[in-house]
Amino acid sequence: MTRSTDRREGSSWERLGRRYRAPLLVRQFPPELSFGALGRILPTTDPIEFTCEAHRIAPARALEVLRRASSVAAAELSAGGDGVSPAELDAERVSAEELSREVARRIQELWKVGLRFVAEGPSRPRVEAVRVRLEERLAQLGFRTRVPRFETAEALRPIDLSGSSPRPSGYWQTLPTDGLAALFPFGDETVLEPGGVLVGLALADASPVFLDRWSHASHSWGVFGTTGSGKTFATALTLLRTRWMRPDVELTVLDPLGEYGDFMRAIGGSVISLADASAGHLNPLDPITTGGDRREKAARVGAMLRALYPSLRDEEVAALDTAVTRLYDSGPEIPTFADLARAFVAGRAGDDRFATLLDVFLGGSLSHLNGPTTLRAGPGPVSVDFRGVAEEQMPFHLTYVLDWAYGRLRDRPGPKLLVVDEAHLLARHSATEEFLERIVRHLRHFQSGMMVLTQNPDDFLERPSGRALLRNLYAVVFLRLPEVSRASAEFFGLTPSEAEWLPKARLPREVGYAESLWRIGELHLPLAIVASTPEFLYLRKRLGAGGSSAEPAGDADPA
Repeated sequence: MTRSTDRREGSSWERLGRRYRAPLLVRQFPPELSFGALGRILPTTDPIEFTCEAHRIAPARALEVLRRASSVAAAELSAGGDGVSPAELDAERVSAEELSREVARRIQELWKVGLRFVAEGPSRPRVEAVRVRLEERLAQLGFRTRVPRFETAEALRPIDLSGSSPRPSGYWQTLPTDGLAALFPFGDETVLEPGGVLVGLALADASPVFLDRWSHASHSWGVFGTTGSGKTFATALTLLRTRWMRPDVELTVLDPLGEYGDFMRAIGGSVISLADASAGHLNPLDPITTGGDRREKAARVGAMLRALYPSLRDEEVAALDTAVTRLYDSGPEIPTFADLARAFVAGRAGDDRFATLLDVFLGGSLSHLNGPTTLRAGPGPVSVDFRGVAEEQMPFHLTYVLDWAYGRLRDRPGPKLLVVDEAHLLARHSATEEFLERIVRHLRHFQSGMMVLTQNPDDFLERPSGRALLRNLYAVVFLRLPEVSRASAEFFGLTPSEAEWLPKARLPREVGYAESLWRIGELHLPLAIVASTPEFLYLRKRLGAGGSSAEPAGDADPA
């Protein structure tokens, strides 16, 4: 039997008892490194030990080192560079001179720094695989690393406070104070915005994070996650806490799956069922939703009809645009679809396919929309339930109801929040995606914000309008995703370890809370979205099946 104290050393690894350790050293740093970057590059699942050894260089010695570096750069510049570009040498010379002045003024200090990563595991193949993955992550950040072959003992030697113990070649680097500070992965990124709502607890140390959407230029957030990841529950929890903090916030929810109805009634709101003819209906052509701006309304009507009929040919789209423009230029004050059909047919000879398609509003399944608005939604929270709507007509219904909701938000005073679930249905067509992007961009002018919910951020990355929409979201919440595409990782600035972690993020049904990654400005925060026991019990009774997958979180420890 191998005793736990037995030690064996290989060319690039060490075995102590039944544990293997494989070191990886940093021999060159990237030109630039953001603060806390190493904390985000370290994987959350692989066992890796990270050591940063730093020793202060006395000021007199530091000035000597910098003067020598400046002289060497100047000499190489005069000699032609020997393979190094003159621009790089000149930048090195100038940097050394500037740093010399800062060291002389005690603004900066110089440090002898060594970084060491050690992969740990029960077998050689395991630790070597972990080390290879870590090499790749660091390389993507611009680090140059080396495996200390036949120098394992020196590489794994405990830290010596004097800094004089033997180390492998290339272990030591020279950095100023700012450079050393950027290496520490322990930066405090807790967000505690005054007046904000609790959005989660940091996975690292369970510290709370509070966000106040109303204190930023954009009041809108995005929530992305696969089915069962907790999107509905997290959104309802945010709405509940928002109402606690700001009872005057008016809520509107576009609810394709009918998950929020009981919740909205419980907080004093009402539910509109589009499939219930007795509840009344909207006139999608009524210009009241744009405050009487008939040209803007004409553009929105075009987007609605293209969502309903995505197969329209270019000439039909052009004819539609002409007919809608004519309708709002000279038609009745409040047009109907019968008026639109007459405007479209006017001046066109013979059978026309699109004129036939409009028959659905005159005697078909959408004929109830051909007439004045009969729906009356009073003040207070309101949810629009789309259940029972034909699947192929869903984007059309979402578009005109979104238009109605936008008008509602614009005309009412005070803070307002609009939730658009299953937003990918609007991203299928360029016209509806552009409409959604314009709304997100303009809502803040009416003291309003939006929460955009969908399963995959890639839905909005194909077209400029979708990318513009994502850029206008102050906070983006990633719950578990099936995978993270290269396009999403690049657009949101996700590190390789973050992209690897998101498909493994734990689900509410597994641990009682949802693991998530929040992108807030430049910050990337892994958070547990945790409900207290009263919150959980309250929401579990009032959310549809899609929002009740979490088990009681209560005192769950996300760390």
